Amino acid sequence: MDGGFSKKLFMKYHNKKVVVDGMKFDSKKESQRFLELSLMQRGGYISDLQRQVKYILIPSQKIDGKVVEREVSYKADFVYKDNTTGKTVVEDVKGVKTKDYIIKRKLMLFIKGIRIKEV
Repeated sequence: MDGGFSKKLFMKYHNKKVVVDGMKFDSKKESQRFLELSLMQRGGYISDLQRQVKYILIPSQKIDGKVVEREVSYKADFVYKDNTTGKTVVEDVKGVKTKDYIIKRKLMLFIKGIRIKEV
C-alpha cells in the first residue's frame, strides 16, 4: 500500500464517535467545538447554530429519468450567524484534509460563494 494513503485511512478511521446530550459526533474534537459554539450562542456572540447542514454542489444527473451520476454534496459540521458581523459562518472541524474535502471546499467557494472556516 501507498504509505501516505494508508496513513490517512488510519488517522481518519481512528476518530472515535462521541455522544453529547444524545447527539452523535464524528470525533471528540467536533463535540468539543459544539460545546464551545453552544456557549457562544448562550452568550449572544452567535445565533442560529445548526449541525450537519447539507449543501448540494452538483445535482444528480439523469438520462431518460434514470440517475446516471449521483449528486455531489458537502455537509458542514456547523453553520451559525456571527452576531458581531451579521454574516453566516460555515465551519468544518478538520483533522485530515482529504482530496475529496479539498475539492468540495473549492466547489463551495466557486459555486456557492462560501468560504469554509476550518477549525
